[in-house]
Amino acid sequence: MTNTSNVQKYDLEERTAKFGEDTIKFCKKVPRGPITDPLINQFIKCGTSIGANYCEADDAESKLDFKHKIGICKKESREAKHFIRMIVVAVPELKEDAKVLWQEAKELNLIFNSIYKKVK
Repeated sequence: MTNTSNVQKYDLEERTAKFGEDTIKFCKKVPRGPITDPLINQFIKCGTSIGANYCEADDAESKLDFKHKIGICKKESREAKHFIRMIVVAVPELKEDAKVLWQEAKELNLIFNSIYKKVK
């Protein structure tokens, strides 16, 4: 039972880290300018913080601390979806690349919502 738990934790840790990496790679494709620069900055912040906050949740000092950190993951993944959408409005030619990233942000948000609701 412990092995399964560790595998699941590792998978979500790896998945959130990969999302952060993909966020960086995507943002490198976005042309820089007065409209896109703030969007890039915001998306980089929320897209890369999901994994960092998940790592903090994994090392939480209490159930309350864990729930709080998972709540941040939940918010940041939702925010990532928003900024992906805004970037696509600013740079429509990145729509196809954005779809995959947006779907992953959505799935992460659903995962963190589920975890958050289960913690009493």
